[in-house]
Amino acid sequence: MPCQLLHRINPEQNMARFYRVEVTPDLFGAIVLERRWGRIGGKGQCRMSSYPSIRLAEAAASGLIRAKIGRGYRMAA
Repeated sequence: MPCQLLHRINPEQNMARFYRVEVTPDLFGAIVLERRWGRIGGKGQCRMSSYPSIRLAEAAASGLIRAKIGRGYRMAA
């Protein structure tokens, strides 16, 4: 799964957020789901979760993306 970047921008609320999801293998053979979020232009926060298979990691990533889209995020252009 390639890196997925979502934005939620609302100038009336001074809101400019990003959410990035990426599934990659680590050096030890595990599959890592990395989530990074924060204000656009900033470093943001990061959380990494390890999965035994790429299929499980991609399913988790898809669920996270669906949840964010449900909260008003849109895929970045």
